[in-house]
Amino acid sequence: MINNSKYSDNKSAFWFLMPCLLGCFIFIIIPVFFSFGLSFYDWNLLNKPQFVGLNNYFNLFNEPEFYNVLKNTVIYAVFTTLFSVIIPLILADILNKKFKFSDFYKTAYFIPFITPMLVAALVWAWIFDPNAGFLNYILRTNIQWLYRPDTAMIAVIAVSVWKLIGYNTIILLGGYAGINSSLEEAADIDGANKVQTFFKITLPLLSPVIFFVLIITTISSFQVFDLIYLMTQGGPDGATDVLVYWLYKNAFEYFDIGKASAAAYILFIIIAFLSLIQWTVRKFWVYGE
Repeated sequence: MINNSKYSDNKSAFWFLMPCLLGCFIFIIIPVFFSFGLSFYDWNLLNKPQFVGLNNYFNLFNEPEFYNVLKNTVIYAVFTTLFSVIIPLILADILNKKFKFSDFYKTAYFIPFITPMLVAALVWAWIFDPNAGFLNYILRTNIQWLYRPDTAMIAVIAVSVWKLIGYNTIILLGGYAGINSSLEEAADIDGANKVQTFFKITLPLLSPVIFFVLIITTISSFQVFDLIYLMTQGGPDGATDVLVYWLYKNAFEYFDIGKASAAAYILFIIIAFLSLIQWTVRKFWVYGE
């Protein structure tokens, strides 16, 4: 016999979830399969799509510009992920210790994450301005940060790390809250110093949270678009041209939809492969795996 109360609750939950499920189906699931199909076609948004098979993929791998874009994406993702995990880990360890104004610092570090990217990009573009920028004023120099191929990527990575630090710090602080303080106290009684306690006790117990931060930061770094679009437009000379911005240009500036769709699925394969590697090796360093 069906429990009418439970059936009614499930039915209500279904109708409450329906707008979200419908939105995901229309705006995410359908476009995913549609764009995959388009990766096998030559289409400029105006003429009838023409089936070309795997030519879009072959053409990408025969295009030198694609390898430059791929190299830039990897460089950006590696250094952004590295600094966006190490710096928040240091900050979280400091902020976990109760001291005066610690709550203020937690809020201050989180504010950049909730700042709209447009506002952040405009402020940082002024900071990096070669003539009236705050950074050159402080350093007493005239470096053209965003206009030189050897400094533009450094500037973009710095802004991205600044934007991510607060979020990752808060996540890691949540991990610290789950660590039993008696373990660190016992280590202190046994004569372990702060460094030994951190690497032998705190870091292993925090490793599941670090793994989570590493995964989400890696994925978001490979998908960067808005920061590049607002600050450098892929310049100078393609020094900051990353995969998502490059496929955006191919789709909506050059109207090569098939090529852009193929690039999107190559990016998907890269992210899936890296995530699989991280998931596989987690058992060697994540506590409890």
